[in-house]
Amino acid sequence: MVFDLSKITGLGPYTVQSEPTRELYLKDGRTFLVLHRNTIEVRTDPRLAETLTEKYESIMESRYFGRGGIEIVLAGQLSQAELIDLVRLSYNLTA
Repeated sequence: MVFDLSKITGLGPYTVQSEPTRELYLKDGRTFLVLHRNTIEVRTDPRLAETLTEKYESIMESRYFGRGGIEIVLAGQLSQAELIDLVRLSYNLTA
């Protein structure tokens, strides 16, 4: 599955920082999304992160955000709508 951030509505301004193995999406200089080849990482509430990691085997604690986020393998366990909601939440949680 290819993740296309340009199809997400409701996000305010952000910038993109490209690195050799990932892209960082920043709001006011703080990262809200890390896009890897086969995974994405987003900020989330720790309780939501715990719930999601217990429910889905394709979701784990984020390497970038630590306990404040989740890493999602783009394997199809989550629908596109759920991924979009998690990206919006991450954007809104980023101060």
